[in-house]
Amino acid sequence: MTNFAADMNTKNIALAILYQAQQPPARNGIIKPMKPTGYADSGADIAYALLQQNIPIITPKENPGLQQDTDWVFPDTTEGIQLALDKGANTLWLNTILYNGHPVEQFFHKGIYFVGQLPYITDRFDDKWITNRLLHEAKLPIPRAVMVQKDSSFVVQLPFDFPVVVKPILGRGSEGVTVVKNDAALKDVLTKAFRQNKYGDTLYVEEFLPGEELTVAVMPPGKYIIAGEEIVHNEYWYLPPVKRFNHVDGIAPYNGTVAVVDNSCVLDDAVAHSPAISKLCHQCVIAAKLVEARAPIRVDCRSDFMGSFYLFDLNMKPNMTGASRPHRGDQDSLIMLAARKAGWTYADLLLNILHQRWQA
Repeated sequence: MTNFAADMNTKNIALAILYQAQQPPARNGIIKPMKPTGYADSGADIAYALLQQNIPIITPKENPGLQQDTDWVFPDTTEGIQLALDKGANTLWLNTILYNGHPVEQFFHKGIYFVGQLPYITDRFDDKWITNRLLHEAKLPIPRAVMVQKDSSFVVQLPFDFPVVVKPILGRGSEGVTVVKNDAALKDVLTKAFRQNKYGDTLYVEEFLPGEELTVAVMPPGKYIIAGEEIVHNEYWYLPPVKRFNHVDGIAPYNGTVAVVDNSCVLDDAVAHSPAISKLCHQCVIAAKLVEARAPIRVDCRSDFMGSFYLFDLNMKPNMTGASRPHRGDQDSLIMLAARKAGWTYADLLLNILHQRWQA
């Protein structure tokens, strides 16, 4: 393994990883459900992998247990962040859900470094409707969609045919995403969702794309170590696209249910470099630039009956799990699959992301 830590300017870093410890506030009646583990699992993966690369990792416990996720990460509360700083952290990895008014904003004037997105950027572009309107205005291909309010769930008029996909406005992976094939099924799904109120009083309904599904990880501009050499990317750039398969009822299952290594693979070079896929990847790069990403994002794409691809979901907080700990051997994320194809180990990927740290 190349010692990327030695090749990068990682001196004087003392890194703490944050995880989601509290439910984000509802926004205009729309709810983003909290992940049960709050991304503590991937946070611990990150911390352990970087510790093996001699990056100083600040942890809540002096001797964190290998399988105890929360021993490695700090809660993203005011108290949790302050504790990390009191213990010597000068860099915070924002492995959490960000939003306007997030406690981390209180620490932007402290002269410390951050890895991740700006809260106000994430707050805005976590919203599927806002993001897809932005992409549409930029003439990027997106599926046709409508928003459905709770009080109109029985009189939905769709400008496209069934089947359709029902999903949360502020979603998280494939949780709460359902394909429905007729009007009766649509009304039933909407009625149950609004009754449960897990996602708030507005849902997103879009046309179903039956073709191939790809996901493209886009990296921010910056200096990277690739194949042992420092490469400067002045613009956003992408990792090799990953194909998803073995869908359940038309939807890629949630990675907490089925590990992505069991239903995903990197495209062959010949396919990845084809004109259609190259065009799609460049469209994903445009999308990343539009949302001013400061850290990796993941753009999920799918093709229609004719093979034309559309950008259907932009993830400001992609999963960052990795097989760094012995009991996590099947937990590589979609971005990690792409990174390995590009020649990086999990540690290499994390070190390159860390190298893009910023100050507010």
